[in-house]
Amino acid sequence: MISHMVLLKCRNDVPEQQLTAMFDALAALVNKIPGLESYCGGENNSPEGIARGYTHAFYMQFADAQSRDNYLPHPDHEVVKKLIAAVLEDCNEPVLVIDF
Repeated sequence: MISHMVLLKCRNDVPEQQLTAMFDALAALVNKIPGLESYCGGENNSPEGIARGYTHAFYMQFADAQSRDNYLPHPDHEVVKKLIAAVLEDCNEPVLVIDF
């Protein structure tokens, strides 16, 4: 199993419905991409104060590395990447991705 974690620095002027649409599109990938077994995501609500500007995150689990590798160039993933790009801050590191 491969876990895929993505942290996002979203602009504070993005309407809530745009963020909801982005997360709904990510969730819909579970039914479109073979080997993508689960998804969850949302807005940071940690009281620790160490998010370093990351405001939102999502987490996916893939059956294996091949499933994750097939997801990366998948046309439905490419569509969602555009939705994500539209909400990101214009900064040096708006996205952080870690797979394990």
